[in-house]
Amino acid sequence: MKIKSILTLFAAVALLVPAGLNAQTTNHPVSAMDPELMAIVQGIQAKLKAGKNTAADLAPDLLSFDQLRAKHASEKTDATAQIVYMEAMLYQQVLDNPAQAKALMTKLKTDYPDTKLGKKADQILTGMDNQAAAQKVQAALAPGATFPDFSVTDLNGKPLSVAAHKGHVVLIDFWATWCGPCRAELPNVIATYQKYHAQGFDIIGVSLDSDKEKLDAFLPKQDGMTWPQFFDGQGWSNALAVKYGVESIPFTVLIGPDGKIIKTNLRGEALGAAVEKALAKK
Repeated sequence: MKIKSILTLFAAVALLVPAGLNAQTTNHPVSAMDPELMAIVQGIQAKLKAGKNTAADLAPDLLSFDQLRAKHASEKTDATAQIVYMEAMLYQQVLDNPAQAKALMTKLKTDYPDTKLGKKADQILTGMDNQAAAQKVQAALAPGATFPDFSVTDLNGKPLSVAAHKGHVVLIDFWATWCGPCRAELPNVIATYQKYHAQGFDIIGVSLDSDKEKLDAFLPKQDGMTWPQFFDGQGWSNALAVKYGVESIPFTVLIGPDGKIIKTNLRGEALGAAVEKALAKK
């Protein structure tokens, strides 16, 4: 399970209680429900932290969601809509069951049309479809598969593609100056580049920044970060990020001299070891 799955669930908790609602709001139709929902969410969070993230592990919690929804079925409020949304996110982000997640979001749209989440249901459903498409693309980036190349220009307007580095080991590095984990990994990437570049190891950076001035100011300060960068100013909508289904960064793809994918998401010592092994096979 990805960390972002837990974070998504945490973020949803912040939406639990409508503005102005508190323990003293006794005239609110679901004032007694909020502690019940919080208890379910906290129980799920505890299980996820303990590594219990399968459908079997979470079956009692899913049943609790269903029971709570049934208990407040006649209440078409933001708080009751939140129950449906939370359960949908659990299916989408943790249990990897997009079909059930979409079914719940469709229910939210039809049964709670006047709530805040009900009004955003179409947007959320579109996001689910986009995520499913991205995951399908990511699944295709499997070791041994031929890397689907691109043809763009770098920051200096020069042609940029993996094919131009034929016969070399190439790392495609998706990153951004505002990404803390990317910057933390950067010294290792630079060290790997400096150690193996002369032997035929190249890097192509894909910046998900939206501010070119910040990127231009950042690059010269990184001693040894001299490889080409693709930047289009679109942030998460970066053309190559969309093409390869990138949903989190840093994200890397290591490609062998034959144009086939060696592995994705290599970091730390694993990156250097994989590059050394690939170069030895040239």
